[in-house]
Amino acid sequence: MNKAWQHFKTITHHRHLVMAGCFKVGLYKQGLLHDLSKYSPTEFLVGCKYYQGTRSPNNAEREDKGYSSAWLHHKGRNKHHLEYWIDYSLEGTHPMAGMKMPVRYVVEMFIDRISASKNYQGDSYTDRSPLEYYKHGYDHYMIHPETAALLEEMLNMLAEKGETETFLYIRKNILKNKK
Repeated sequence: MNKAWQHFKTITHHRHLVMAGCFKVGLYKQGLLHDLSKYSPTEFLVGCKYYQGTRSPNNAEREDKGYSSAWLHHKGRNKHHLEYWIDYSLEGTHPMAGMKMPVRYVVEMFIDRISASKNYQGDSYTDRSPLEYYKHGYDHYMIHPETAALLEEMLNMLAEKGETETFLYIRKNILKNKK
């Protein structure tokens, strides 16, 4: 029961962080609806079983089973994940590719990365943490070049100028007239 309660607190804290970030940039509906699938039995029960508190339980499930059923469920229902947007490509040399994401979901993905970093890193979090996490996994991402450019612009700005200035820039420049 303790792992279930700890997992519930972790995902709820994450949702509250994302909600606060989304509200700051004007994405109210996305903030309210963010990651609700994590409370579904398919995702929640796996999260309880593999809960560790320092990283996503999906990684532990992946290590145990060779895949993560919770992640497969989650990324197929949440448009703020770049993996949601992988499809067959009609261009290029690869049969599968990342499709261009709508701007509002790229912004939600950016805020999600900040919130996950804060959630798992705690006091060691810095405004550079989400960028470092992104760079660490970049080699295996299937992401549209324009989506990657926008995400990297926001991550770099966060690392250099901080959250307040970056969120204001997103609200006034990136999201203006693009919702």
